[in-house]
Amino acid sequence: MLTIGIIGKTNTGKTTLFNAATLLNAKISNFPFTTKEPNIGIAYVSDICVCKELGVKDKPQNSTCIDGWRYVPVKIIDVPGLLKGAWMGRGLGNQFLSVIGQADALIHVVDASASIDAEGKITQPGSGNPVQDAIDVEMEIERWIAEIIVSNEDLIIREASSSTLAEAITKPLSGIKANQTQVSQALEKSKLKDLPFAEWNLNQIIKFSSLLLPLIKPTLIIANKMDILTSEKYIEMLADYYGRSLVAACSAEAELALRRAEKKGLLQYTPGQEIFRIKKNVKLTPKQKGALKYIETRVMAKWMRTGIQQALNTVAFKLLRTNMIYPVSDETNYMDHHGNVLPDALLMPDSSTPIDLARNIHTSIEKNYILAIDAKTGIRLPKDYNLRHKDVVKIMTRTTTKKRR
Repeated sequence: MLTIGIIGKTNTGKTTLFNAATLLNAKISNFPFTTKEPNIGIAYVSDICVCKELGVKDKPQNSTCIDGWRYVPVKIIDVPGLLKGAWMGRGLGNQFLSVIGQADALIHVVDASASIDAEGKITQPGSGNPVQDAIDVEMEIERWIAEIIVSNEDLIIREASSSTLAEAITKPLSGIKANQTQVSQALEKSKLKDLPFAEWNLNQIIKFSSLLLPLIKPTLIIANKMDILTSEKYIEMLADYYGRSLVAACSAEAELALRRAEKKGLLQYTPGQEIFRIKKNVKLTPKQKGALKYIETRVMAKWMRTGIQQALNTVAFKLLRTNMIYPVSDETNYMDHHGNVLPDALLMPDSSTPIDLARNIHTSIEKNYILAIDAKTGIRLPKDYNLRHKDVVKIMTRTTTKKRR
């Protein structure tokens, strides 16, 4: 399952975002280190379901379809807030940096209203520095990666004597999901590919780590608390520094409030949509009315959405370039063996092939693979075909019979 880590300083709204995405009751507080261990839950990424294109009524099994949108589960981890010196063990330190190693991508939550100081404590809106906050957290992760490399110096030198430098460096970094291709790219960018590792100094190791980080952990900056007036200035600053495609405005509190109200039966609201409606004959308290009015005027009217669902989708489909693939057993009726229409939607990495899909379904399917069929066209797909977003695919396998004794 795709894993997304939520990182950032304390009091940026990480746990609120986690709760909004998962509706789990992780503790929320303004005290540093409220999250003393990672919160792990299930969130969803979404796209228009292929059922609309095919004109069928689907019956999802591993996911869900809401108003023609297919929501596919991903694992989400709320990493405790990081402070300067975390890579050396300060605060909750390395034990939580290591959690980041499990993630395929990161959502970096920044308080865009500038309401926290350098230590992550609540302060007056506009008095903090969101750009520096983001840089501080990134530097901690870069130094942590560098420390992994430094602590494995002897191993890397030994391995490099009988293999390539990329292979040697990849070995100790494989535990944080670094692969040889990514390491090679970072070596190329840092201009260190031809320099023996034994001659690297600490600054070169840190430079290499900084170039490797976005390759192994693609990151979207979440400019949170966009409903606070001071946020507009700092969202622009973050976008100027990181690039607009890597910064998304959001209000985790607004999304959490809407999802909780929807769960209580007060609203009609689909995550990621531009509107919410109060259900007929529902009586709201003055406090509830005021909260919804605030969300409507300060979030929806200005920013169109709360931003949470779009952030998850951006990470999955843009940063990680995953495709949503629909495997079926009956290519004519788009069913599985139990008659469920479009039962599953799987998130597959870009350049995945039918063989990869077979392996993802079950190792026995891969072992007995014969061919794949594009259910939309009926065309046979070659083994090396690159699956595309929203492909509907039937995997044909050879039948196996038990040998008589």
